[in-house]
This record gives sequence, structure tokens and C-alpha cells, in this order.
Amino acid sequence: MANQQHDQSNHGITKQAQVVVVMVPLPAQGHLNQLLQLSRLVLSYNIPVHYVGAITHNRQAKHRVHGWDPEAAANIHFHDIEIPPFHCPSPNPNAKIKFPSQLQPAFNASSHLTEPVSTLLRVLSCKARKVIVIHDSLMGSVIKEAHSLRNTESYTFHSVSGFAVSLYIWEQKGKTMEENELFPRDVPSLEGCFTDEFADFIAYQYSNFQKFSTGYVYNTCKLVEGAYIDLLEKETIKEGIKHWALGPFNPVTIPERSKGSKKKHFCLEWLDKQAINSVIYVSFGTTTTLDDEQIKELAIGLRESKQKFIWVLRDADKADVFNGEERRAELPKGYEDSVDGIGLVMRDWAPQLEILAHPATGGFMSHCGWNSCMESISMGVPIAAWPMHSDQPRNTVLITKILKIGVLVKEWVLGDEIVTSKIVESAVNRLMASTEGDEMRKRAAEMGESVGRSVAEGGVSRMEMESFIAHITR
Repeated sequence: MANQQHDQSNHGITKQAQVVVVMVPLPAQGHLNQLLQLSRLVLSYNIPVHYVGAITHNRQAKHRVHGWDPEAAANIHFHDIEIPPFHCPSPNPNAKIKFPSQLQPAFNASSHLTEPVSTLLRVLSCKARKVIVIHDSLMGSVIKEAHSLRNTESYTFHSVSGFAVSLYIWEQKGKTMEENELFPRDVPSLEGCFTDEFADFIAYQYSNFQKFSTGYVYNTCKLVEGAYIDLLEKETIKEGIKHWALGPFNPVTIPERSKGSKKKHFCLEWLDKQAINSVIYVSFGTTTTLDDEQIKELAIGLRESKQKFIWVLRDADKADVFNGEERRAELPKGYEDSVDGIGLVMRDWAPQLEILAHPATGGFMSHCGWNSCMESISMGVPIAAWPMHSDQPRNTVLITKILKIGVLVKEWVLGDEIVTSKIVESAVNRLMASTEGDEMRKRAAEMGESVGRSVAEGGVSRMEMESFIAHITR
């Protein structure tokens, strides 16, 4: 194991801690982050956690921690594994399918983790009473050694919503999509959500390795998706396989920065000067690249809406985020001067959780990646939904039609049509300056409060976590 963060001579096992947990994330930000957040939660039960990845991806996960004290990650045993160099193309803003195909080389390269992970599991299984592997659903092939060790159990982590997983299973069983109490009519198909290469990658990971899973964990909360978790439980009840909704993984309260800590981010200082619920936060995550024409339409729409905004304008991540320059998107000439005092355009990494938690933030224009959805829900912020690929079109249905805490910016069936400035302006005003938007904000705030209570003692998410911890330490 190259370049370990700690002296690992005892592999993090103390006499009391006879159970150890090994986390194996997919190397994409939304996946790395969720399992790092879960590591923090498991660690709070004094269970040693080993987080496994290529050197660059572990560095990325630690570098981007926000909303909690990064020092807390110091107690996680990071296994920084050296893998051969992989291709690192730039994202293509003009691709017909918006899925981040530039990350595929990193996904393929993760097969090089198989041998080091197998070695680690063998070493841990000799020293611990029980080894618990929690692996991304798309990393099943990397942890196959777990199935041959008698004191090792593997749990599959689904990085998407319970709604998206239950829809997928519903369709796999050949059931038709008729409107019922769980699924509305006209749920978008998966067409255009993935590249063919990624669809093959999913099929390979699922067909070979899902049958070994002892249970499933989700970054969701029963208060939000109880009906879908119940449906998933019913599907596997005969096999005795359990499902745990352990979310939200992210902190639900953001600690006040202590006097000696790093200076407050400039965007938070800007938010401090704005009225409550007056700012819309615009960010499309780490896997979306907009083309120049779409950026221009979005820019004009935000300005014409006359609403305050913070817009994170970055290119999507490359397979190695520390590798080379990223494209700097062009804004209309003089744009930033023209929105001075109204809007803030940020080109670098943004402290999203802290922005969403800020009282001035009253809406979130989002791609509806599941990480962003859970952060927005837990901070009580309604969403202007603009799905781009993957599970996002289906998360959009959950947000807008089922939970009713969001407006739709773009219909998925419109494919790669440009969203005009007029559509942007209208969606922003619907969310930020209408009675309908106020009602959504109220619903989102109530949901955020109840999700906040769910992680406190006696709350439904805390009880789920305690049930999971009791199960893995039995």
C-alpha cells in the first residue's frame, strides 16, 4: 500500500474495535464525497474506517471536504494506491449526450485497485473479528475477494435516490409504467442518460457482483423516500437482504467558524449582506459542461430575472482534477460589470453546503445530482431543476412532482435543445418571486427541519444508523 496517510502497522485495529469498515468509492466527485461523509458517520461510533482509492482521487476527496471540520478526516485510514497513468481528456461541451465520458478512463482504471484491495482485505480479515466492506454499486468487481473471506461482508452503496433504484428494479421486472401512488405517469426513460460505454460498465458491475451483497445502504432519509425504501425491502425480503436509509450523510448544521480558523469564503461574506431568501444559487455540479451558447442564454436569463444570484461557472471535472488547465467559459462582454451588486460569478470550487445553509439563499438551480438534492433538502432549499444526464432526469421527477419542492427548468424530452434566456428568467422568477415559489420554499423548509430532527437522538435516520451499526457489529 503506497503512501499511507498514517502508520498502519496495526491497520487501525484496537482490542475493542474488532470490526473494521472498508470504503470503496467510484472515482467521481459525487461518489467520493458521499462515502467520505459516510466514513465520518461510521467513525463517530468508534469503528475504524479504511478509505481506499487511487492517490489522486483520495487527494480530491480530502481537498474538497466542506461543511465539517476536515481535521475529522485525519482519523480515517486513507489507502492511497498507485495505479498506472490513465487518459485524461477534457470534457466536450458540444457532446450530444451530456454524460461525462471524460471520466470513463478513471472508471476503467479502477480495475487496478482490485489486487491492492484484495491484499488489504486479507490482512484485515486475519486481524479483525469482522471486516465490513461498503462499496459503490459500480465498484463490485474491485471487492470480489470479500466473497471468499469467511469473516467479511459486503454492502452495496447506491449513490442515487431510492426512487431511481426502485424505478430501475420495477422496469427490470418488466412492469409497465402506469401511474400509481409510487410512480407518476411520464417518468423519463433512460435514453440519452448514459454513453453506451458507461451502460456496459454498469451492466458488467451489476451482473457479476450484485448477487454477493449482504445489504444495501443509501444516502437518503425515510422521511423523504420511505415508500421507495419499503418497496426495495419487499423485493429482497425472501433473501433476507436489508436496506438502510442512512442519510443525509452531509452535516445538517454547519459549525460556526472559530476565530482562529480560515477566513470566511468571499461568497459567504457577500451572502451576509443579502436579505433572507433573496439569492438563487446556480450550480450544475462537477460533471456538467455547458456550451458557449447555453452559457450566454443562462447569463442573460439570470440578469433579466432581476433576482440576486451566485453562479458557479466551472467546467466539469477531468478524470484527474489536478491535471492541467480547465476551459474558462466566455461570458457576454461586460457581463460581470453589468450584474455588479446583483450577481456573483464564481470560477472556482464553491462551499456548496455552506451556501445552501445560508439564510440569504432561497433557491438552488441544479442539475439534480443526488448529492446536491440531499444537500438542498437537508438545508430546506427548493430547487429549479435542470437535469443533464444519469439519474438526474428521474431525481427531477421526485423533486418536482412527488416532493413538490421544485420547478422544472427544462423538460428531459427536449434533448439537446438550448434553454433560452426567457425560459431561464421565467423559471428563476417562478421559484424566487411568486406565491407558488413561496409555497415551495415553505414546504422545503419544513422538510429540511424534519430531516434535521431525523439525525438527532430518537430521530428516524439516527435509528436507521444505529440499526445498521448494530447489524454490522453483531
